[in-house]
Amino acid sequence: MSAEFDTMSATEMRRRVVAREISPVDLTKRALEKAEATQSTLNAFYLLMPDEALAAARQAETAVMKGDPLGPIHGIPFSAKDLMAVKGVGYASGSLTMKSNVACVDAPAVERARAAGGILIGKTTTSEFGCKPVGDNRLTGITRHPWNLGKTPGGSSAGAAASVAAGITPFALGTDGGGSIRIPASFCGLAGIKGQFGRVPVWPTSATPTLAHVGPLARSVGDAALLFSAVAGFDRRDPFSVAGPVPDVVGALAQSVAGMRVAYSPTLGYARPNAEVLELTDRAAETLRTLGCQVDLIEKVFDADPADLWTAEFYAGVGIRLRSFMENQRDLLDPAVADVLEPALTQDMRDYYTKVFSRYALRDTVRGFFERYDALISPVLPVTSLEVGKNIPDELPDRNLVSWVYFTYPFNLTGQPAASVCAGIAADGMPVGLQIVGRSHSEHDVVRLAAAFERAQNPGYNVRNYLVGS
Repeated sequence: MSAEFDTMSATEMRRRVVAREISPVDLTKRALEKAEATQSTLNAFYLLMPDEALAAARQAETAVMKGDPLGPIHGIPFSAKDLMAVKGVGYASGSLTMKSNVACVDAPAVERARAAGGILIGKTTTSEFGCKPVGDNRLTGITRHPWNLGKTPGGSSAGAAASVAAGITPFALGTDGGGSIRIPASFCGLAGIKGQFGRVPVWPTSATPTLAHVGPLARSVGDAALLFSAVAGFDRRDPFSVAGPVPDVVGALAQSVAGMRVAYSPTLGYARPNAEVLELTDRAAETLRTLGCQVDLIEKVFDADPADLWTAEFYAGVGIRLRSFMENQRDLLDPAVADVLEPALTQDMRDYYTKVFSRYALRDTVRGFFERYDALISPVLPVTSLEVGKNIPDELPDRNLVSWVYFTYPFNLTGQPAASVCAGIAADGMPVGLQIVGRSHSEHDVVRLAAAFERAQNPGYNVRNYLVGS
């Protein structure tokens, strides 16, 4: 099949499938072939599922030829990160400690994407239990950036981002407990959506149940919104699942942003982004002004860096899951991961709950901030992509394994919807991401801002392609 499919939108793929111009079987074969051909260089996949994928594609093709009702992502290949359960295949969470684990169920997002007609081709790589914002682990090795094989695609949804950026599938399912969708989206020039906490159900229970999100990475905001719509919605298996209707994020793609009140914070009050990242996000803020937004420069959003609040919650959860290995088989773990888990496991209960209540206070402070604004924009990351093998940027040696990402983890603590969209390309040829954070439960506003910015960056983008019936 033609190289045009490397960049074709998911919606265009579906249109052609429905019109019987292309076959789900051919799309799936091409995705599998490209995944296999790039595995030795990108290493984006933990495992591929060729037999299952081709069987599903043949069923999808039969439905097309019979004139059956077709789902919103019918016949389109996608992947799922190895922090998500896929029935009958490996579920290692990027860890040697779980290398023999096999899931007995599909995670709700996988189940729903399949029900919507999507063709699951495999599971993508992750750092061990999602603990690092870069793309390597001791089970699968290093996942590399398709733009530059010497760079990381970011993490922990490393393989998801690398595969989408390489044109293997138009979108993928990732997870985000501290930025793991937005970070690789930023490094790879993709769109990524972390919905409201609980909007996309997470089950089986995550190692970080009060922080974990599932969401899409895609080459455009429209494709991300399409996959988000297919997997979002209440599920009683997740005790945090949000009840009620899912916001119409696909409809939001075409809506004007004129009159929206947007806060722009280059640092959130504590971060240290480099000059080029600041220059590109400054330009993004100006672009939103030209689109009719009221954009106010706000230096300080938080009184202090909430990294310790996030660390206490995230690494304590993973540490408990891995406690027996920490105590008896530490050599199986990534040394960098083991080092950050150890202090989390030795937390005093009073200290831990002091941080829990500080987190609730943080949420209330942020809620008050968003009474004045419809959205907050910032950089996603302080730097462009790191060289493979590095866990921390050379420019930020005083930061730890995750605290260097600065901008993303606060909004896992608050649970608000947030997205990454490409703000531009730096002098090193690598992308810079713009983070868009919305009020609680307002994915609609996040997506309409992201889509409007994307259109302004790319005038050839046609939002009508994503609208039902267009």
